[in-house]
Amino acid sequence: MSQTSVDEHVMTTYRRSPIAIDSGSGCVVYDASGTPYLDLVAGLAVASVGHCHPRVVAAIATQAARLIHVSNLYPTAPQQELARRLAALTGGMQVFFCNSGAESVECALKLARKHGGSRKRAIVAATGGFHGRTFGALSATGQPAKRTAFEPTVPGFRHVEYGDIGALENAVSDDCAAVLLEPIQGEAGVVVPDRDYLVGVRGICDRAGALLILDEVQTGIGRTGRWFAYEHFGVTPDVVCLAKGLGAGLPIGACLARVEVAASFEVGDHASTFGGGPVPCAAATAVLDVIQDEGLLDQTTTTGALIKDRLASVAGVAEVRGIGLLLGVRLREQRARDVVSAALDRGVLVNDVVPDVVRICPPLSLSEEEAIRGAEIVAQAIGEVIP
Repeated sequence: MSQTSVDEHVMTTYRRSPIAIDSGSGCVVYDASGTPYLDLVAGLAVASVGHCHPRVVAAIATQAARLIHVSNLYPTAPQQELARRLAALTGGMQVFFCNSGAESVECALKLARKHGGSRKRAIVAATGGFHGRTFGALSATGQPAKRTAFEPTVPGFRHVEYGDIGALENAVSDDCAAVLLEPIQGEAGVVVPDRDYLVGVRGICDRAGALLILDEVQTGIGRTGRWFAYEHFGVTPDVVCLAKGLGAGLPIGACLARVEVAASFEVGDHASTFGGGPVPCAAATAVLDVIQDEGLLDQTTTTGALIKDRLASVAGVAEVRGIGLLLGVRLREQRARDVVSAALDRGVLVNDVVPDVVRICPPLSLSEEEAIRGAEIVAQAIGEVIP
């Protein structure tokens, strides 16, 4: 099927690659002619354990043959098991299941306002932050280019410079229900804050009686070499938002909160028809099993360091930012899109998030050999574009 025949009937909300992906296995995808591509995009950090991992495929097939949907009016064993596993990873947090990262953020925003009561309605977020495309999540997103065409957005949001602890402290007043941040800003070009920034944010929230919500939609579920990126910074959030890598390709999101915060929700306050369905929950539990059993947290740390070290020495590279397998290669020129094209021609998929940053976020199952080969090809692509 040609690109033209597909896009004739699809809204033009994406800038599409010239290749159409037909199949995938591990860290490699194939077009319809069988041409292989080393995938360092992973469906935008989604294919956490690789494409079509046998254990995930088996979990999906087995559950689909048993029960596909029953709604949240009835508990199911897959949902209960996944909730138990996520609670164990977060010190006993309770979960609301949904279908995407934006929905997880929407849940967190509603929970914060319900918890804060009528006196605490403001939400403080950061410039450069990205939290989703639905109206609440978009209002929290600190990128005016994504918001302006859809204004007026939801009121009550304040934006301060990411990493500026003084600006944040000034913005968090008595009417603040929560501070919403990404522990590492992905869509802004993989921006990593100073080591003590989130510790300072935690202290400000505690003094003001505001919740700390961490959007781990892109950074969570092993992406940085730990289950959650906040573990690198020595803080614990009140609420954490997950999606992307949790389902390894199936749509699932999760908003987790400390028990006393989650208790603010009452029956009827929030809902999702498809959220936490048996099939996505079975897949997500298999993902957690694979990451644990195959040692992918340690592997992510190792392969991420290999890529980072190789690309940091390339002449056209200003710096390589990130932790684990969430890396942003900042170029000396605003030629990221050209580098993406040059890498594609050489059989490697990467993507550009801002004009001077190429993002690398492959499956956590990326081998050392694949990491070295991928880094070398990206280095060649950069060398071609920025001699």
